[in-house]
Amino acid sequence: MHASHSLDAPAAPQIGFDAFLAVDIRIGTIVSAEPFPEARKPAIKLVIDFGPAIGRKKSSAQITRHYRPEALPGRQVAAVVNFPPRQIGKFLSEVLTLGFADAEGEVVLFRPDLAVPDGSRLF
Repeated sequence: MHASHSLDAPAAPQIGFDAFLAVDIRIGTIVSAEPFPEARKPAIKLVIDFGPAIGRKKSSAQITRHYRPEALPGRQVAAVVNFPPRQIGKFLSEVLTLGFADAEGEVVLFRPDLAVPDGSRLF
C-alpha cells in the first residue's frame, strides 16, 4: 500500500478516462500466504492466481493487523497487475494488492461482493 491512507486526504486531481484504463486492476484468488518477518513493516507474502492470461503472481501485503496467513488461501483480492515489480528484501513483489484504511489506518483488503472469474478486470 502506498502513502496517503489518511481518511482526511483530499481528492486526487482529475484525470482522463485513458489514465484510469492504463491501470490494470484484476481479481485473483490467493493460493498461498506466508509470514514475511524480514520485511521492514510487518507483511504477508502472497501468491495470487489471476487466471490463464496473467497467471500466478507474488505480492507483499502489509495486512498483518486484520489477516492471518492461514486464513487467506481461497480468498479473492484485487490487485494492480501492470506496475513494475518491486524488490522487497529478497522477495520480488510483482503486483500491488489493494485495500482501504480502517479508522486506525490499518489495511482492509478489497474484494468483490460475489465471486468473479480470476483475471476479471475492473472497469
